[in-house]
Amino acid sequence: MHKWEAVGVGYEGTPSENRGSGRGESGRGPYRPKEEASVAVTIGIDVGGTKIAAGAVDDEGRVLTRVQKDSPAKERGAIIDTIVACATELRAVHPEAVAVGVGAAGFVAADRNTMASGTNLDWTGVRIGDEVAARAGLPVVVENDANAAGWAEARFGGGRGRSNVLVVTLGTGVGGAVVIDGRLVRGAAGFAAEIGHINVVPGGRPCGCGQRGCLERYASGTALGHNGWELARFQPAYASRIIELSGGDPDRISGKAVTAAAREGDRAALECYADLGHWLGVGIADLCAVLDPEVVVLTGGLTEAGPILLEPVTASFDAHLTARSRRPTIGVVISESGQDAGVIGAADLARCG
Repeated sequence: MHKWEAVGVGYEGTPSENRGSGRGESGRGPYRPKEEASVAVTIGIDVGGTKIAAGAVDDEGRVLTRVQKDSPAKERGAIIDTIVACATELRAVHPEAVAVGVGAAGFVAADRNTMASGTNLDWTGVRIGDEVAARAGLPVVVENDANAAGWAEARFGGGRGRSNVLVVTLGTGVGGAVVIDGRLVRGAAGFAAEIGHINVVPGGRPCGCGQRGCLERYASGTALGHNGWELARFQPAYASRIIELSGGDPDRISGKAVTAAAREGDRAALECYADLGHWLGVGIADLCAVLDPEVVVLTGGLTEAGPILLEPVTASFDAHLTARSRRPTIGVVISESGQDAGVIGAADLARCG
Protein backbone atom coordinates (compact mmCIF):
# COMPACT_ATOMS: atom_id res chain seq x y z
CA MET A 1 0.00 0.00 0.00
CA HIS A 2 1.30 3.43 -0.90
CA LYS A 3 1.72 6.30 1.51
CA TRP A 4 -1.52 7.85 0.24
CA GLU A 5 -4.08 5.18 0.98
CA ALA A 6 -7.21 6.11 -0.89
CA VAL A 7 -10.77 4.95 -1.16
CA GLY A 8 -11.48 3.67 -4.66
CA VAL A 9 -14.94 4.65 -5.78
CA GLY A 10 -17.28 4.12 -8.66
CA TYR A 11 -15.10 2.73 -11.44
CA GLU A 12 -16.15 -0.05 -13.77
CA GLY A 13 -14.61 -3.37 -12.80
CA THR A 14 -14.60 -5.74 -9.87
CA PRO A 15 -14.34 -4.51 -6.27
CA SER A 16 -10.78 -5.83 -6.04
CA GLU A 17 -9.83 -3.98 -9.22
CA ASN A 18 -11.30 -0.78 -7.84
CA ARG A 19 -9.29 -0.68 -4.65
CA GLY A 20 -5.78 0.65 -4.27
CA SER A 21 -3.81 3.82 -3.85
CA GLY A 22 -4.33 7.15 -5.56
CA ARG A 23 -1.37 8.18 -7.70
CA GLY A 24 0.23 4.75 -7.41
CA GLU A 25 -2.06 3.26 -10.08
CA SER A 26 -1.49 4.09 -13.72
CA GLY A 27 -3.95 4.09 -16.59
CA ARG A 28 -6.96 4.93 -14.42
CA GLY A 29 -9.46 6.98 -16.39
CA PRO A 30 -12.03 9.45 -15.13
CA TYR A 31 -15.01 8.32 -13.11
CA ARG A 32 -17.83 6.85 -15.14
CA PRO A 33 -20.78 5.06 -13.55
CA LYS A 34 -21.72 1.60 -14.71
CA GLU A 35 -24.47 1.92 -17.28
CA GLU A 36 -26.12 -1.30 -16.19
CA ALA A 37 -26.15 -0.46 -12.48
CA SER A 38 -29.51 -0.13 -10.78
CA VAL A 39 -30.29 2.85 -8.59
CA ALA A 40 -28.99 2.24 -5.07
CA VAL A 41 -30.49 4.38 -2.32
CA THR A 42 -28.29 5.06 0.67
CA ILE A 43 -28.70 7.17 3.78
CA GLY A 44 -26.35 10.05 4.56
CA ILE A 45 -26.11 11.62 8.02
CA ASP A 46 -24.20 14.84 8.69
CA VAL A 47 -23.47 15.30 12.41
CA GLY A 48 -23.13 19.01 13.14
CA GLY A 49 -22.60 20.96 16.33
CA THR A 50 -26.19 22.24 16.50
CA LYS A 51 -28.11 19.90 14.20
CA ILE A 52 -28.00 16.45 12.67
CA ALA A 53 -29.10 16.47 9.04
CA ALA A 54 -29.94 13.27 7.20
CA GLY A 55 -31.31 12.19 3.87
CA ALA A 56 -32.04 9.27 1.59
CA VAL A 57 -29.94 9.84 -1.53
CA ASP A 58 -29.96 8.17 -4.94
CA ASP A 59 -26.92 7.38 -7.07
CA GLU A 60 -27.21 10.68 -8.95
CA GLY A 61 -26.73 12.65 -5.73
CA ARG A 62 -30.40 13.61 -5.41
CA VAL A 63 -31.84 13.87 -1.90
CA LEU A 64 -35.15 11.99 -1.98
CA THR A 65 -36.23 12.52 1.63
CA ARG A 66 -34.79 14.77 4.34
CA VAL A 67 -34.79 14.53 8.13
CA GLN A 68 -33.29 17.04 10.55
CA LYS A 69 -33.04 16.89 14.33
CA ASP A 70 -31.40 19.05 16.98
CA SER A 71 -28.00 17.75 18.02
CA PRO A 72 -27.89 16.79 21.72
CA ALA A 73 -25.37 18.97 23.51
CA LYS A 74 -22.07 17.07 23.69
CA GLU A 75 -23.67 13.88 25.02
CA ARG A 76 -22.22 10.98 23.08
CA GLY A 77 -24.93 8.43 23.81
CA ALA A 78 -27.70 10.86 22.95
CA ILE A 79 -25.98 11.81 19.69
CA ILE A 80 -25.73 8.16 18.65
CA ASP A 81 -29.40 7.72 19.60
CA THR A 82 -30.26 10.63 17.29
CA ILE A 83 -28.15 9.24 14.44
CA VAL A 84 -29.95 5.90 14.76
CA ALA A 85 -33.34 7.65 14.93
CA CYS A 86 -32.59 9.50 11.68
CA ALA A 87 -31.52 6.29 9.94
CA THR A 88 -34.56 4.39 11.21
CA GLU A 89 -36.97 7.12 10.14
CA LEU A 90 -35.50 7.28 6.65
CA ARG A 91 -35.37 3.51 6.29
CA ALA A 92 -39.09 3.35 7.07
CA VAL A 93 -39.73 5.56 4.03
CA HIS A 94 -37.02 3.92 1.91
CA PRO A 95 -36.81 0.22 2.83
CA GLU A 96 -34.66 -0.24 -0.28
CA ALA A 97 -31.78 1.68 1.38
CA VAL A 98 -28.65 -0.47 1.40
CA ALA A 99 -26.17 1.39 3.65
CA VAL A 100 -25.62 4.39 5.93
CA GLY A 101 -22.84 6.97 5.77
CA VAL A 102 -22.08 9.15 8.79
CA GLY A 103 -20.05 12.35 8.48
CA ALA A 104 -18.59 13.60 11.76
CA ALA A 105 -16.15 16.34 12.74
CA GLY A 106 -12.78 14.99 13.79
CA PHE A 107 -10.20 12.42 12.78
CA VAL A 108 -11.64 9.15 11.47
CA ALA A 109 -9.38 6.10 11.60
CA ALA A 110 -8.47 4.28 8.40
CA ASP A 111 -10.99 1.52 9.20
CA ARG A 112 -13.78 4.07 8.45
CA ASN A 113 -15.53 2.90 11.60
CA THR A 114 -13.64 4.34 14.55
CA MET A 115 -13.16 7.96 15.61
CA ALA A 116 -9.51 8.61 16.39
CA SER A 117 -10.53 11.92 17.98
CA GLY A 118 -13.39 14.38 17.84
CA THR A 119 -13.50 18.12 17.27
CA ASN A 120 -16.44 19.06 19.50
CA LEU A 121 -16.86 15.84 21.47
CA ASP A 122 -14.59 13.19 22.98
CA TRP A 123 -15.18 10.47 20.41
CA THR A 124 -11.69 9.00 20.85
CA GLY A 125 -11.77 5.26 20.20
CA VAL A 126 -15.55 5.15 19.72
CA ARG A 127 -16.58 2.66 17.03
CA ILE A 128 -19.47 4.73 15.72
CA GLY A 129 -19.97 2.50 12.70
CA ASP A 130 -20.44 -0.65 14.77
CA GLU A 131 -22.74 1.06 17.26
CA VAL A 132 -25.01 2.53 14.60
CA ALA A 133 -24.98 -0.60 12.41
CA ALA A 134 -26.04 -2.84 15.30
CA ARG A 135 -29.14 -0.73 15.89
CA ALA A 136 -29.97 0.52 12.40
CA GLY A 137 -29.61 -2.87 10.73
CA LEU A 138 -27.53 -1.62 7.81
CA PRO A 139 -23.79 -1.44 7.02
CA VAL A 140 -22.31 1.87 8.17
CA VAL A 141 -19.34 3.85 6.86
CA VAL A 142 -17.93 6.74 8.94
CA GLU A 143 -16.14 9.66 7.29
CA ASN A 144 -14.73 13.01 8.30
CA ASP A 145 -17.44 15.59 7.63
CA ALA A 146 -15.25 17.79 5.43
CA ASN A 147 -14.23 14.77 3.37
CA ALA A 148 -17.88 13.83 2.94
CA ALA A 149 -18.93 17.31 1.84
CA GLY A 150 -15.91 17.57 -0.42
CA TRP A 151 -16.66 14.23 -2.05
CA ALA A 152 -20.20 15.42 -2.86
CA GLU A 153 -18.79 18.52 -4.51
CA ALA A 154 -16.24 16.52 -6.48
CA ARG A 155 -18.81 13.97 -7.66
CA PHE A 156 -21.93 16.05 -8.21
CA GLY A 157 -21.00 19.74 -7.89
CA GLY A 158 -18.24 22.01 -9.12
CA GLY A 159 -15.85 19.11 -9.70
CA ARG A 160 -18.33 16.99 -11.64
CA GLY A 161 -16.77 15.17 -14.61
CA ARG A 162 -13.20 15.68 -13.36
CA SER A 163 -10.87 13.12 -11.81
CA ASN A 164 -8.55 15.45 -9.84
CA VAL A 165 -10.27 17.93 -7.56
CA LEU A 166 -9.27 20.02 -4.55
CA VAL A 167 -12.20 21.08 -2.35
CA VAL A 168 -11.64 23.79 0.27
CA THR A 169 -14.32 24.28 2.94
CA LEU A 170 -14.53 27.79 4.39
CA GLY A 171 -16.55 28.15 7.56
CA THR A 172 -15.62 28.87 11.17
CA GLY A 173 -12.41 27.05 10.27
CA VAL A 174 -10.92 25.70 7.04
CA GLY A 175 -11.19 22.09 5.92
CA GLY A 176 -11.43 20.24 2.68
CA ALA A 177 -11.02 17.12 0.63
CA VAL A 178 -8.63 15.88 -2.04
CA VAL A 179 -9.69 13.66 -4.93
CA ILE A 180 -6.88 12.22 -7.07
CA ASP A 181 -7.56 9.95 -10.05
CA GLY A 182 -11.19 9.74 -8.96
CA ARG A 183 -10.35 8.62 -5.44
CA LEU A 184 -10.79 10.32 -2.10
CA VAL A 185 -7.35 10.66 -0.53
CA ARG A 186 -7.46 9.75 3.16
CA GLY A 187 -3.81 9.12 3.99
CA ALA A 188 -2.07 6.33 5.89
CA ALA A 189 -3.95 7.03 9.12
CA GLY A 190 -7.06 8.63 7.64
CA PHE A 191 -5.94 12.16 8.56
CA ALA A 192 -5.27 13.61 5.09
CA ALA A 193 -6.59 16.95 3.76
CA GLU A 194 -6.26 18.96 6.98
CA ILE A 195 -6.01 21.97 4.70
CA GLY A 196 -6.66 24.50 7.42
CA HIS A 197 -3.44 23.58 9.17
CA ILE A 198 -0.88 24.09 6.45
CA ASN A 199 1.45 26.90 7.50
CA VAL A 200 1.21 30.11 5.49
CA VAL A 201 2.67 32.64 7.95
CA PRO A 202 5.60 31.24 9.96
CA GLY A 203 5.31 32.43 13.55
CA GLY A 204 1.94 34.01 12.79
CA ARG A 205 -1.35 34.00 14.68
CA PRO A 206 -1.71 31.19 17.25
CA CYS A 207 -4.02 28.36 16.20
CA GLY A 208 -6.15 26.04 18.32
CA CYS A 209 -4.13 23.10 16.98
CA GLY A 210 -1.11 24.36 18.95
CA GLN A 211 0.81 25.75 15.98
CA ARG A 212 1.13 29.28 14.63
CA GLY A 213 0.37 30.73 11.21
CA CYS A 214 -2.12 28.08 10.05
CA LEU A 215 -4.23 28.87 7.00
CA GLU A 216 -7.48 28.84 8.95
CA ARG A 217 -6.21 31.68 11.15
CA TYR A 218 -6.10 33.84 8.01
CA ALA A 219 -8.76 32.45 5.65
CA SER A 220 -11.82 31.41 7.71
CA GLY A 221 -14.96 33.12 8.93
CA THR A 222 -13.24 33.52 12.28
CA ALA A 223 -10.25 35.13 10.56
CA LEU A 224 -12.54 37.51 8.68
CA GLY A 225 -14.02 38.69 11.96
CA HIS A 226 -10.52 39.08 13.40
CA ASN A 227 -9.54 41.24 10.42
CA GLY A 228 -12.53 43.48 11.11
CA TRP A 229 -11.70 43.66 14.79
CA GLU A 230 -8.10 44.68 14.06
CA LEU A 231 -9.25 47.48 11.75
CA ALA A 232 -11.76 48.67 14.33
CA ARG A 233 -9.09 48.69 17.01
CA PHE A 234 -6.52 50.70 15.08
CA GLN A 235 -8.70 52.66 12.61
CA PRO A 236 -12.14 52.99 14.22
CA ALA A 237 -13.31 55.77 11.90
CA TYR A 238 -12.34 53.74 8.83
CA ALA A 239 -14.12 50.66 10.23
CA SER A 240 -17.15 52.59 11.49
CA ARG A 241 -19.68 50.72 9.35
CA ILE A 242 -18.40 47.34 10.53
CA ILE A 243 -18.63 48.56 14.13
CA GLU A 244 -22.14 49.87 13.54
CA LEU A 245 -23.28 46.51 12.14
CA SER A 246 -21.83 44.87 15.27
CA GLY A 247 -24.08 46.85 17.60
CA GLY A 248 -21.45 49.52 18.20
CA ASP A 249 -19.15 47.13 20.05
CA PRO A 250 -15.84 46.27 18.30
CA ASP A 251 -15.50 43.16 20.47
CA ARG A 252 -18.67 41.77 18.87
CA ILE A 253 -17.38 42.03 15.30
CA SER A 254 -17.93 38.80 13.39
CA GLY A 255 -17.39 37.56 9.88
CA LYS A 256 -21.11 38.07 9.25
CA ALA A 257 -20.86 41.77 10.11
CA VAL A 258 -17.85 42.20 7.84
CA THR A 259 -19.67 40.43 5.01
CA ALA A 260 -22.76 42.60 5.45
CA ALA A 261 -20.62 45.74 5.25
CA ALA A 262 -18.73 44.39 2.23
CA ARG A 263 -22.01 43.82 0.39
CA GLU A 264 -22.72 47.53 0.90
CA GLY A 265 -19.38 48.35 -0.72
CA ASP A 266 -17.70 49.42 2.53
CA ARG A 267 -13.98 49.90 1.84
CA ALA A 268 -12.80 48.62 5.23
CA ALA A 269 -14.83 45.42 4.88
CA LEU A 270 -13.59 44.88 1.34
CA GLU A 271 -10.05 45.29 2.67
CA CYS A 272 -10.76 42.52 5.19
CA TYR A 273 -11.83 40.27 2.32
CA ALA A 274 -8.78 41.27 0.28
CA ASP A 275 -6.51 40.16 3.11
CA LEU A 276 -8.37 36.88 3.53
CA GLY A 277 -8.35 36.30 -0.22
CA HIS A 278 -4.62 36.92 -0.41
CA TRP A 279 -3.76 34.24 2.14
CA LEU A 280 -6.30 31.78 0.82
CA GLY A 281 -4.86 32.21 -2.67
CA VAL A 282 -1.35 31.59 -1.32
CA GLY A 283 -2.47 28.43 0.47
CA ILE A 284 -4.38 27.05 -2.52
CA ALA A 285 -1.45 27.76 -4.84
CA ASP A 286 0.87 25.79 -2.55
CA LEU A 287 -1.56 22.87 -2.47
CA CYS A 288 -1.94 22.91 -6.24
CA ALA A 289 1.83 22.79 -6.69
CA VAL A 290 1.74 19.44 -4.89
CA LEU A 291 -1.61 18.00 -6.01
CA ASP A 292 -2.02 19.39 -9.55
CA PRO A 293 -5.85 19.32 -9.60
CA GLU A 294 -8.03 20.19 -12.57
CA VAL A 295 -10.22 22.48 -10.49
CA VAL A 296 -10.42 23.98 -7.00
CA VAL A 297 -13.91 24.15 -5.50
CA LEU A 298 -14.61 26.54 -2.63
CA THR A 299 -17.49 25.57 -0.37
CA GLY A 300 -18.88 26.51 3.04
CA GLY A 301 -20.60 29.54 4.54
CA LEU A 302 -18.01 32.10 3.42
CA THR A 303 -18.69 31.33 -0.24
CA GLU A 304 -22.09 33.01 0.09
CA ALA A 305 -20.14 36.25 -0.39
CA GLY A 306 -19.71 35.23 -4.04
CA PRO A 307 -17.43 37.52 -6.07
CA ILE A 308 -16.48 39.53 -2.97
CA LEU A 309 -14.55 36.42 -1.92
CA LEU A 310 -13.74 34.87 -5.28
CA GLU A 311 -12.09 37.88 -6.93
CA PRO A 312 -9.28 38.43 -4.39
CA VAL A 313 -8.76 34.67 -4.04
CA THR A 314 -8.30 34.11 -7.78
CA ALA A 315 -6.04 37.16 -8.11
CA SER A 316 -3.76 35.87 -5.35
CA PHE A 317 -3.91 32.30 -6.62
CA ASP A 318 -2.90 33.34 -10.13
CA ALA A 319 -0.03 35.42 -8.75
CA HIS A 320 1.38 32.62 -6.60
CA LEU A 321 0.76 29.43 -8.60
CA THR A 322 4.06 27.98 -9.76
CA ALA A 323 4.53 27.33 -13.51
CA ARG A 324 1.18 28.99 -14.21
CA SER A 325 2.14 29.89 -17.79
CA ARG A 326 3.21 26.32 -18.58
CA ARG A 327 0.34 24.32 -17.12
CA PRO A 328 -3.33 23.87 -18.05
CA THR A 329 -5.57 26.43 -16.37
CA ILE A 330 -6.73 25.43 -12.90
CA GLY A 331 -10.13 26.98 -12.29
CA VAL A 332 -11.26 28.22 -8.88
CA VAL A 333 -15.04 27.97 -8.57
CA ILE A 334 -17.78 28.30 -5.97
CA SER A 335 -19.68 25.27 -4.67
CA GLU A 336 -22.83 23.99 -6.37
CA SER A 337 -23.95 21.47 -3.73
CA GLY A 338 -25.09 23.88 -1.01
CA GLN A 339 -26.22 22.78 2.44
CA ASP A 340 -26.89 19.17 1.40
CA ALA A 341 -23.24 18.44 0.59
CA GLY A 342 -22.45 16.63 3.86
CA VAL A 343 -25.50 14.39 3.57
CA ILE A 344 -24.96 13.64 -0.13
CA GLY A 345 -21.26 12.89 0.31
CA ALA A 346 -21.76 10.60 3.31
CA ALA A 347 -24.48 8.69 1.46
CA ASP A 348 -22.42 8.32 -1.70
CA LEU A 349 -19.35 7.10 0.18
CA ALA A 350 -21.54 4.50 1.93
CA ARG A 351 -22.81 3.37 -1.47
CA CYS A 352 -19.33 3.02 -2.91
CA GLY A 353 -18.04 1.06 0.06
